[in-house]
Amino acid sequence: MKIPGLSIAHKLYLALALTLMVVSLPLLSLMAWQSWMAALLAAILLGFAILRLLTRKLFAGLQALESGLLNFKDSDFSTLLAYQNDDELGRLCQLYNESAAQLRNEKQWIYQRELMLDKVLHSAPQVLLLTDDKGIVVFSNHSAKALLNCEHNLEGMKLEELALQANPALYNALSEATDGLFELQRNEDDKQTWHLSNGELLLNNQFHRLYIFKQLTRELNRQEVAVWKKVIRIISHELNNSLGPISSMLHSGKILANKLEDTRLERVFSTIDERIRHLTEFVQGYGKFAKLPSPRLAPVVLPELLAQLQAHWQFSCTQADAQSQSRQLLADAAQLEQLLINLLKNAHESGSAPDEVGIEVGFSAQHVQIRVVDSGQGMTEHIMANALIPFYSTKSSGTGLGLALCREIVEAHHGHIQLKNRAQGGLCVEIRLPLTTI
Repeated sequence: MKIPGLSIAHKLYLALALTLMVVSLPLLSLMAWQSWMAALLAAILLGFAILRLLTRKLFAGLQALESGLLNFKDSDFSTLLAYQNDDELGRLCQLYNESAAQLRNEKQWIYQRELMLDKVLHSAPQVLLLTDDKGIVVFSNHSAKALLNCEHNLEGMKLEELALQANPALYNALSEATDGLFELQRNEDDKQTWHLSNGELLLNNQFHRLYIFKQLTRELNRQEVAVWKKVIRIISHELNNSLGPISSMLHSGKILANKLEDTRLERVFSTIDERIRHLTEFVQGYGKFAKLPSPRLAPVVLPELLAQLQAHWQFSCTQADAQSQSRQLLADAAQLEQLLINLLKNAHESGSAPDEVGIEVGFSAQHVQIRVVDSGQGMTEHIMANALIPFYSTKSSGTGLGLALCREIVEAHHGHIQLKNRAQGGLCVEIRLPLTTI
């Protein structure tokens, strides 16, 4: 059986009693033992009273110090000790109070940093997922919920099961557990390119795995456009270097043909002149695409811009609500007008009836959605996959510039353009641009 140890107070009382007993032993030979016992008992009681009076504050301070240290153990640094005597215990209590104040400040600083870090992680566009050694999610941010198509918290759920339910391609990427690119088909017309990087880390003496997903669709599109622009600049430079001398020689040839009065030569030179003009227009058009200036943003009232376009193009206009008449967006008005003109031109050339070409406008909290629709033949999957690439055209006289320029304008405004066939027939070009309310 374990006997609990004596407290400091009990040891002091015991030491006092033993001391008085030893000191009073010589008096036992001078008086009867009954008188000696009575005197000893009285001395012990008096000593206990004096000792309790002298050590009362000391023991109160020790008890307070014990309670404070228990609070330290529970990470509570708000308690301060009131014992302020100028003795060893007082200095110890002062040191405790200073330590508590410092720990309290450090805890508050760490808490603020944790809040800031948590806010940064949850608002990050990258998808962040942390799993334990069993594949259970222990942390996820808001982007992770969107990627896995979950509205509830992911913590406590198995990542493989979530990925399998969300998208097979995502599940395959996680199963391989290797860094690299993969593609997700979010819906019938939206294909996204993602990059996965993952690695193990030791957290609380347990191995965890951190997954970081970054969507690279926009970045890859931007790099693709940059490559096309470089190719176009090189081709334009070489063509311009050749067109100048050819035009000069053509002019000289026309003079000689006029002197010879040979109608066949005149037809040949006229044909060459026509093709040179066409090629010059082609080069100038692509030069405009390759050197498209950065948009000069200014408030644009979309209904007013659409009303101006209706003076030159036939189309119906549908707006989501009456309040949209006063809504404005930050955009380059000239580039936005060029964007809509290109789309309307394509819609009218699609074989659609003119009265079935329309523009639909809708507003959300942060974006304006513009949909240019027609009732033409639509696009095959192959054409739709290449329609936004420069030089690609299905028209015999097309330059492949219109939709490529549209894409460049939209992405320069930090927007998104998407092509999709309509269920009732025809094509829908959907544009999302950032919106501001003024």
